[in-house]
Amino acid sequence: MASHSESIIREPLITGRDITYAQITNEVLNPVENMPNKAWWIGFTVASLGALLWLFAISWTFWFGVGSWGLNKTVGWAWDITGFVWWVGIGHAGTLISAVLLIFRQNWRNSINRSAEAMTIFAVICAATYILGHMGRPWLAYYTLPLPNQYGSLWVNWNSALMMDVFAISTYFSVSLVFWYTGLLPDIASIRDRAIGLRRRIYSVLSFGWTGSVKTWQRFETVSLILAGISTPLVLSVHTIVSFDFATSLEPGWHTTIFPPYFVAGAIFSGFAMVQTLLLVTRKVLGLENYITMFHIESMNKVILLTGNIVGVAYMTEFFIAYYSGVEGEQYTFLNRFIGPYWWAGCMMYGCNIGMTQLMWFKKVRTNIQLSWVLSIIVNIGMWFERFVIIVVSLHRDYLPSSWAMFYPSWVDVSVFVGSIGVFFTLFLLFIRVLPSIAIAEVKLLVKTSSEQSKKALMAHHQLDPEQVEEYKQSLVKFDSVEMSDYEK
Repeated sequence: MASHSESIIREPLITGRDITYAQITNEVLNPVENMPNKAWWIGFTVASLGALLWLFAISWTFWFGVGSWGLNKTVGWAWDITGFVWWVGIGHAGTLISAVLLIFRQNWRNSINRSAEAMTIFAVICAATYILGHMGRPWLAYYTLPLPNQYGSLWVNWNSALMMDVFAISTYFSVSLVFWYTGLLPDIASIRDRAIGLRRRIYSVLSFGWTGSVKTWQRFETVSLILAGISTPLVLSVHTIVSFDFATSLEPGWHTTIFPPYFVAGAIFSGFAMVQTLLLVTRKVLGLENYITMFHIESMNKVILLTGNIVGVAYMTEFFIAYYSGVEGEQYTFLNRFIGPYWWAGCMMYGCNIGMTQLMWFKKVRTNIQLSWVLSIIVNIGMWFERFVIIVVSLHRDYLPSSWAMFYPSWVDVSVFVGSIGVFFTLFLLFIRVLPSIAIAEVKLLVKTSSEQSKKALMAHHQLDPEQVEEYKQSLVKFDSVEMSDYEK
């Protein structure tokens, strides 16, 4: 819940003049209740073409087998597992924003948690498609679950980290889905009350009979906190278990204990970058600049900077451990990232994730929308190359030079990856078309305490410290949704 008193020097979480509860509802539900604009149709058309490409490529894979990919005896994992880990990592930011920031009562999450949660659901779906595709026999996927005795003596191998993946990711997906849908209930009820005909009946079913009574709200807040408490350890556990796919082996470049925290930091790093990529476009296309403000953009950039530096420290630690171990195979693996045939992938990894991220130390970069958007894309490119370097570059040259081999992706590899991006954006665009992209009920909590107009009321009716008022005004210069002429008067 929002605090009832807030310092004047805190930057507003909602901007605009004369913001009312009705205005918030109207502006957020405008894309849901009206026909989409031209920008949405262009994006949806491009994303749908990508989804069709994925459907064709994955059908080709099922028909001809994984032999249609560029895999060989040495590199048995390549673009498929790279894409899997990349998508699972992107799905981390949604749960972090929703659960962890809720527990720590960070109100700036209220405007961005809904889209981030939806992004988590869609990213995990895209990750799951890679697992099914790599199985070769996807119709036997149920063998990864504990089966009753009628199936004979077929037991899952609990010693395998891949088996842990199944349960970790399915649990993460289930809890994230329930958390996301629970938060949607008040807003679905708002759509239901404004709709007519068939739409009203559909949203009535989806709202589960939400009445908005005091008792309902009390239970809603209790359930939200419980789900947040369950989700918080999942943020750490899911990518930790994904890292076990590599860390439990003896492969040079994989056999290291730093992988669990390193993978978690990298997942949050790439996840926040994807949230930034989506929201900077969404706020512009849907006209939500008053609710996704420059404060939100800068705060997410600060998290990206923090986690990016943690990843940078992990890189340096990896090199030191390889040097200190005295194992020639381990040392060569890390040297190979710079002088081997995949040197360009290593340069992309370190350049995008460490070099470009350091630009965010400068406030002018963190508060520049165009630069923030470009850097968020660069981060996700760098994080894809990180997974590619860890997986392919480590595998293609191991202890035995006689087994060294190069990996070259086929058109099916590329099409499955590009198509999965199309599937992701198709699902996201459909989401903002039928459901509110901002949590209406949660944003309304901030109007009386953390909005620009509440700050103006403080300045108009109270004797405030002039220095604090001036400091507040200076902080508004970076906001692209604030009319500075109101303060010049």
